[in-house]
Amino acid sequence: MKKKILTLFALLMSMVAIAQPGPPKPPSQQERLKQVTDKIGKEMTLTATQKTALEAAYSEFFDGMEKLRVKEGKPAVAPPPPPPPPVNREAAEKLSKVRDEKIKQVLSEAQYRQYTTIEKGLRPRRPGDHTAGKPVPPPPPKQ
Repeated sequence: MKKKILTLFALLMSMVAIAQPGPPKPPSQQERLKQVTDKIGKEMTLTATQKTALEAAYSEFFDGMEKLRVKEGKPAVAPPPPPPPPVNREAAEKLSKVRDEKIKQVLSEAQYRQYTTIEKGLRPRRPGDHTAGKPVPPPPPKQ
């Protein structure tokens, strides 16, 4: 009787393990590009030239980040990684600076200030990171 119960339990546990879905598929580069341009387009008024330059800068940025990911040996469809190690962080920051310089050339000064505010909100949040896209909430009052 014990054998039957243990066998039944093992069978049920294996079915539960099989039924678990895998992690969600991360957005493709084109989907991320569309999300970024839609978000910036909603918050800013851009000319067609500015929008094209913005898309080109972000497309080049996403290509560079993908090359860094592949260089690390991670699959191309992996979700955005946690903060890059110091060596790759420098390369990622360089890509960001190049992207932002290209965008700065086509936006007015006021638009660029607005863009930098929006861009901070586009950064992926990391566990425990309260600064990416949102201000840190004030601590609760002491009583």
